[in-house]
Amino acid sequence: MNFIDILKDYWPMLLEAAFMTIKLTIITLPFALILGLLACLCGMTKHFKFINVIYLNIVRGTPILVQVFFIYFGIPSVMKELFNMPFKFTAITAGVITLSLNAGAYLSEIFRSGIQAVNKGQMEAARSLGLPYHKAMTKVILPQAFRIVVPSVVNQFIITLKDTSIISVIGLTELTFQGKQIVATTYKAFYVWIMVGIIYFVIIYLLTKLSKFMERRLSNDKGKGK
Repeated sequence: MNFIDILKDYWPMLLEAAFMTIKLTIITLPFALILGLLACLCGMTKHFKFINVIYLNIVRGTPILVQVFFIYFGIPSVMKELFNMPFKFTAITAGVITLSLNAGAYLSEIFRSGIQAVNKGQMEAARSLGLPYHKAMTKVILPQAFRIVVPSVVNQFIITLKDTSIISVIGLTELTFQGKQIVATTYKAFYVWIMVGIIYFVIIYLLTKLSKFMERRLSNDKGKGK
């Protein structure tokens, strides 16, 4: 089989797997955003800072491959031994949990830097108007911080999309897993991985362009606001 034959025969399968990759990333995004914001806010409080420290150290201090194995194999094993419960995650559920936890840890630091980039006078002005701390944070500080961190958040989502390839180790039929299957059938690794690489490149290129576009728009809006 030459490249054209493989392209005609397996392109639809690769596109379907690419949609699974995108789907996995999209499902992960809201969970990662919520986890990241909660971890960030915990890190900014006196009594709950330890939660942020433990979470970030564990997630950032261990490989994502170990994390996905722990969630997919480790947790069900413990549930069976301790509680005699036949419990198991599906591959996509384990993938979403792993990617959400992993991305959330990095988003936490992104949100923290965004909040710190907001002028301290904004909080002081809000408090002087009688707003409680939590309302000043949600109504004044966070909206400004979100505008600052949008490009960094998009970049983290690009990283998360690339990390979906690691989830192939537990059998989820995303793009990398499908590429392995096709290689096992055709023995044409060079052609297949070129096709897989092209699909990843196109998706990530479009997301990168989106990130730069949003960054320019936000910069222009900020300039107009001045």
